[in-house]
Amino acid sequence: MLNPSSLPALAARGILVPGYPRQGAPGVVHLGLGAFHRAHQALVFDTLLQRGDTRWGVLGVAMRSTQLADTLTAQNGLYAVQVASRAGTHWQIGGAIWQACVAAREPAQVMQALAAPATRWVTLTVTEKGYGPALAELLVQGLAARHAAGLPGLTIASCDNLAHNGRQLQALCVGHAQADNPALAQWINSHCAFPNSMVDRIVPAATPERLAAAGQALGVADQAALGTEAFWEWVIERRFADPGDADVLAATGVTVVDDVAPFEVAKLRLLNGSHTAMACMGAVAGWPVIGECITQPAVRSFITGLMTHEVGPQLSRPDWPGYRDALLARFANPALQHSVHQIATDSSQKIPQRWPPSVLGALRAGLPVDRLAFAASAWMRYLRGSDEQGSAYAMNDPMAGELQALAQAHAGDAAATVQALGTLRVIWGEALPDNTHWLALVARQLDRIHRLGVLAALTQLQAELDDA
Repeated sequence: MLNPSSLPALAARGILVPGYPRQGAPGVVHLGLGAFHRAHQALVFDTLLQRGDTRWGVLGVAMRSTQLADTLTAQNGLYAVQVASRAGTHWQIGGAIWQACVAAREPAQVMQALAAPATRWVTLTVTEKGYGPALAELLVQGLAARHAAGLPGLTIASCDNLAHNGRQLQALCVGHAQADNPALAQWINSHCAFPNSMVDRIVPAATPERLAAAGQALGVADQAALGTEAFWEWVIERRFADPGDADVLAATGVTVVDDVAPFEVAKLRLLNGSHTAMACMGAVAGWPVIGECITQPAVRSFITGLMTHEVGPQLSRPDWPGYRDALLARFANPALQHSVHQIATDSSQKIPQRWPPSVLGALRAGLPVDRLAFAASAWMRYLRGSDEQGSAYAMNDPMAGELQALAQAHAGDAAATVQALGTLRVIWGEALPDNTHWLALVARQLDRIHRLGVLAALTQLQAELDDA
């Protein structure tokens, strides 16, 4: 099993390993321990530690699940990351996680860490569904202990896929504290920093094949190994409890800006919006991973057109065409094996941020929305729970039962399906369910999918758009 005694042999193999002491009190508490954090922020902190800045060790906190935290504890926080691009593949050992625990099982340890003098930062990758009172309770209790001890405030950086994530988190914590302790609420507002941030890196779920590849590459078993792409981006607002952290992070490649919103919106609408569209199409057509979806010429043309003609022109990120081109290359990375069913998870919670704002913006700007309508129709076909070969698949979504019942009740009747699913305001917001033009476009595309299948429907749509 991977452990500190493994490191000299791994270094001799040319694998990057932690070259710093991994002891003492961590300076970062991360809530939401999982693959994404370990492939992203934890590797940024690893870079800082490699440079001799000992303030960035991490206590990784799983919220409920015990398996990963226990695995990392057994491996002394070490894990391997396979970084793959078209230029090649390499492995490295992440060492920034010095301790791991589970909030539901060891709440006292989390409280102590939040209130520890060494702690400077809290980072979060908890949910895309929005923050709730349990998270507020956890954070506010820890901040109350810091306040009572006369300790300085923290930088509390949400890295979740939520618009204005820092402001959302700040409002949640201040509101929770205000009810019982107005002085604490005032201290949180004035002494803690809640920067908005956007994080971007594709991190597929770990598979037995990935663990086996890690064992072969390392020569030791690693039950926490994961894979990712070479590309990564972290854009964070210039709002820190310690202003000096801005230059420290920028030196590692983090982008520190005054306004994260243009980057945040571009990621949600270009990367995440395209991902969800391909996930639904792939699940229905029988293409299991994103890399296989994007290699279909009709899908690549569709996604390129979606970003170029319908979504991109609305964006204020100045380099969005370059970001689009990078995304097309990233989607095609054959090493990632990013499951369409993983991406389609919780689609009812994700779509509201990914598609409706683009549809409404395009309609206001006089841009086409045909591809967005096709994406919506592909989601409605996906909800039937079986692919075009007749094989059933499970849907992991809090609304799965309700949505699947609606999709199956109207299967084959595109207009009725769209009337049932396209008017759900919890997903589409207030405006689109009443937009008859939009609903008619979706019904037309869904009818095509019913009659022709996803691939032929895409081909017909592309021919129609080329002739326009």
